[in-house]
Amino acid sequence: MAEPVLVLEALSKSFGALKVTDGVSLAVAPGELHALIGPNGAGKTTLVHQISGMLTPDAGTIRFRGQDVTAFNAEKRARHGLARTFQITSTIASLSALENVALGVQAKAGHPLSFFRNAASDERLNRPARAALDAVGLSERAHVPAGSLSHGEKRALEIAMALALEPAAILLDEPLAGVGKEEGERLIGLLKSLKGRYAMLLVEHDMEAVFALADTVSVLVYGRVIASGDPAAVRADPAVREAYLGEEG
Repeated sequence: MAEPVLVLEALSKSFGALKVTDGVSLAVAPGELHALIGPNGAGKTTLVHQISGMLTPDAGTIRFRGQDVTAFNAEKRARHGLARTFQITSTIASLSALENVALGVQAKAGHPLSFFRNAASDERLNRPARAALDAVGLSERAHVPAGSLSHGEKRALEIAMALALEPAAILLDEPLAGVGKEEGERLIGLLKSLKGRYAMLLVEHDMEAVFALADTVSVLVYGRVIASGDPAAVRADPAVREAYLGEEG
């Protein structure tokens, strides 16, 4: 069995007296889509912030591609191949879709991000940027300002920006949030197309999408993982049904 791409070992994080992450351990295998679910306030976003490098855990270890990256900042983790999308879209509205992705390519190369004009005109950046846009179905929207894209297209653009980093793993923080049914179905199809090519950790409230996509589901409640495993087994777990899924189960 292949070694996991991402391993969390007993991660803990408190804010004052409030323990938000409580000894979380999980692993994401190469090509696996691992979904992290839980009610509001379960600590999912705080956990993703720790994985991405935006927050430092109080205790525990994060291993990525066999290396301890617990002390790495977010930029260094991204350069090592750990990409992330955000719960709130983080594209630059005034730049085209292609320019947004080209900046991601530029960041991967370790160049400054301030020279937007260079990013827009440099074919060494545009070639992989166009490939990333093609992978998410946005080729025909390449020259449209990001601010003019639909909400679902912005979500797809964020995924293209993550792909531009040539990642080994992608953290997806609620990519379906605020997306309508038709665009949601397109995004689910996109994520299915990426399965097997990247390790993905998906945080999502849409249970229909989670159980359609996930190879493994972990359930976080009050900062602790209460169940983890095959989606069907997790859906049937009485503790999960009581704590979170309710009638969904």
